[in-house]
Amino acid sequence: MSASTHIPPDKIASVSPPNLVSDAQLIAAAADARKLAYAPYSGFLVGAALLADDGSIHLGVNIENASYGLTICAERSAYANAISRSHRRFQTIAIVSHGGVTPCGACRQFLLEFSPQLRILVADANALAEITVHQLEDLLPNSFSAAKLTPPLSHFGDST
Repeated sequence: MSASTHIPPDKIASVSPPNLVSDAQLIAAAADARKLAYAPYSGFLVGAALLADDGSIHLGVNIENASYGLTICAERSAYANAISRSHRRFQTIAIVSHGGVTPCGACRQFLLEFSPQLRILVADANALAEITVHQLEDLLPNSFSAAKLTPPLSHFGDST
C-alpha cells in the first residue's frame, strides 16, 4: 500500500476493517469528539476515534496548555482513554481536523508502541466523506521500537 491512499466515498465500506465498524462511522465518531477539543490558543480542533481489536471505540481530543509543550494531541488522548480501560491492541485510528492532518512525529512514535500495523484514517472536518488512509509504518519508516532496546533497561547500570 502506498503511504497515502484517497478513498472515494462510494468505496469506503469495501475497505473497512473486518468488524462491524465502518471507516465512515469511525470518522463520524472522531468528528463528534472534535467538538469537545480544548484549543483556546490555536483554535485548531482535533478529534480522534481509536478502534480496539474487540470493536470498542475510544475517543480523544487535543488539549492545549498555555505552556505549549504540555499540550496533548488527540491521538495520544484516545490511546490514554483506551489504555486506562485495559485495551492494548488496536486496528485503526480516525483523525478529524481542519485540513485533515496526519499525526505529528511524537504521536507517530507513541502509536508505534501499541500498534505497529495501525491503519490511520484522516479527514478534513469540512469534507468527512473524503477519507485518506495511511499505514503507520509508511508514516514512520525506520522507526525506533522496544525491539531495538538491548540490553533491556532493567540491566541499566549493572556493572556485572
